[in-house]
Amino acid sequence: MVTAFIFISIILIASVLQTSTGFGFSIMATPFLLMLYLPYEAIQINIILSLIISVALIWKIKQDIDFILLKRFILGSIAGVPFGILIFASMDIEAFKLVVSILLLLLTLLLILQFRVNETPFRDYLVGGISGLLTTSIGMPGPPLLLYLTGTETKKAKLRATTLAFYLFIYFVSLLTLVAIVGTNKTILFASMSAVHIVLIGMFLGQKFYKRINQSTFRIFTYILLSSTGVYLFLNSIFGK
Repeated sequence: MVTAFIFISIILIASVLQTSTGFGFSIMATPFLLMLYLPYEAIQINIILSLIISVALIWKIKQDIDFILLKRFILGSIAGVPFGILIFASMDIEAFKLVVSILLLLLTLLLILQFRVNETPFRDYLVGGISGLLTTSIGMPGPPLLLYLTGTETKKAKLRATTLAFYLFIYFVSLLTLVAIVGTNKTILFASMSAVHIVLIGMFLGQKFYKRINQSTFRIFTYILLSSTGVYLFLNSIFGK
């Protein structure tokens, strides 16, 4: 019962975040799913459920997508995917958690310091490549996208729509790649299918939340989400052995 409650809470909150912000599912779900599943199981569950959200939302927000930027992210990510697989295959669970936590804390610090960068085609491709690498290695394409789009002062509607559209591609490619290389199992399929109705509830709540959140609140909420998840995972990786 406790495990089921934790699982439902993780998926519900992550779905609300993904729907309302465009990046929250993997950042929230992956670290906490590691409490319940093996790394490759947690990543695949995260990817499957994120795909469901992206497919369901993309038609409603397609008018906000920056298609030129999306194309560059996609092309860059194709180069990053195989390198992510190599990293994933050689990393143990505690190192995995530590890397994710440091990544989240570093991202939070840069955002709080109001990291700014000018958008260029090369940087678009580079960010896409890093996101592709992180998707297949740790199941989290969001951090580099969030840092870059926030650094270029992208409006929340464009950020949400473009990242969701990118997820639709990168999660699909990454899922096929991971299944082909490391396989899947009944635990992943059962957990993913049993969470669909929770995801739908989270999407409904997330849409309501999105309409009420302004750019300033969006930014503060981002800091809280990233830092709290990063601190939890860092402590867990150090003291949870």
